[in-house]
Amino acid sequence: MIMTKVNKKSKKEYVFAVGKRKTATARVRLWKGNKESLVNGQVIGKYFTGETTRSIWQKPFTLTDTLSKYYITVKVVGGGKKGQLQAVAHATAKALNTLDSKKWRAALKKEGLLTRDSRIKERRMVGTGGKSRRQKQSPKR
Repeated sequence: MIMTKVNKKSKKEYVFAVGKRKTATARVRLWKGNKESLVNGQVIGKYFTGETTRSIWQKPFTLTDTLSKYYITVKVVGGGKKGQLQAVAHATAKALNTLDSKKWRAALKKEGLLTRDSRIKERRMVGTGGKSRRQKQSPKR
């Protein structure tokens, strides 16, 4: 669900979007301005450390050339760090698409940032010896 909301405390406008990957869910608020982006109350550079992680969460901003115009605040739960990072990128792209769909949708769609990556771990099946696809060994004689 994507919508523009007004924060009752500060009366500032932001764009809200939800991104998902595996079991991670990221709720992003996209604000206008040039402040530090936060994830779960921490600076995003501390939460997701390293150059490769920086390039992943900044990818929607670099494609739309809006890195200095907007910042995000994120609440992310579930999954591991990589799934959370990809969920943040997905939600950020959805929020930017909500702002100006005509201008940025084609670039974001081409890079696959608007598509939810739905690959999740397959559940365990009964009679497979504890794994989802493993079969029990059949007797030879």
